[in-house]
Amino acid sequence: MLKEKKMKILLLDKNHPLITEQLAAKGFSFEEDFTSTYEEVLKNIEQYDGIIIRSRIPIDQRFLEHAKNLKFIARVGAGMENIDVDFAKKSGIALISSPEGNRDSVAEHVLGMLLILMNRLFISSQEVKNGIWKREENRGDELLGKTFGIIGYGNMGKAVAKRLSGFGCKVIFHDLLSNIGDEFGTQVSLKTLKKEADILSLHLPITKETHYLVDEKFISEMEKNFYFVNTARGKNVDTKFLVEALKSCKVKGAALDVLEYEKASFEKLDTDNEDLEFLLQSEKVIVTPHIAGWTIQSKEKLAQVIVDKILVQFPQT
Repeated sequence: MLKEKKMKILLLDKNHPLITEQLAAKGFSFEEDFTSTYEEVLKNIEQYDGIIIRSRIPIDQRFLEHAKNLKFIARVGAGMENIDVDFAKKSGIALISSPEGNRDSVAEHVLGMLLILMNRLFISSQEVKNGIWKREENRGDELLGKTFGIIGYGNMGKAVAKRLSGFGCKVIFHDLLSNIGDEFGTQVSLKTLKKEADILSLHLPITKETHYLVDEKFISEMEKNFYFVNTARGKNVDTKFLVEALKSCKVKGAALDVLEYEKASFEKLDTDNEDLEFLLQSEKVIVTPHIAGWTIQSKEKLAQVIVDKILVQFPQT
């Protein structure tokens, strides 16, 4: 009886070594390529049964047309925007992601940024280090009693709501799926969320519908002046209108882990922009370099989720 051929996997980004360790033990074979360009990878992609990626190389229709033997694409992360999902599905390619792996990291990052922003912790600490002792000017604003609005109640949104349960907030959320409220959050219409929220946090993928979701009209429809948090995707927000809202105080402060000006790989930033310069200089804004889901623990958990999902769909001997 012929022995079944091992599935051959191409690793296009560096990830936790448990991926190769555990999958090799189950009969998979691997090749690593962390430096080749898109065109170089294209020349050999048809020899692989699976690829494991983060964001370095776009998996578009042309790429998939060359990958004639591909059975699965596994992205170590949550979003799938660097993959032509529709064409992959039509081609019978399984799509695997791991949002469960960094939801706790994202939730903690959201709270960390908000507490720093609302209590002026970074600003006051820097002032004291520079010999400036201001108390009245650094009065904080409490989370207690505020209504926290979440758009997108998947893995990330639910994890944020759970963390907020000890802060005395009312948590409301809007999601395209219905009847998904739980003990931590109450589902409402988008209209109600815009009416009630003191804080708005985005937890959405980037799609045609969510591109520039937060624009001039959206901000104007928020009934209260509000704090804004974005750990989803930079292009969920039309930045020029966020800047205008910060200047007018419609947005009281912004905590941003993602920016419209990021490259597709998330590794670089287009810096020649007046609106970005305002965000970087404003005391009302905290900016971090797309690291909300980027902890020591999440690196391992993301990888483990990927391994587990691959093995469920493609068990080897």
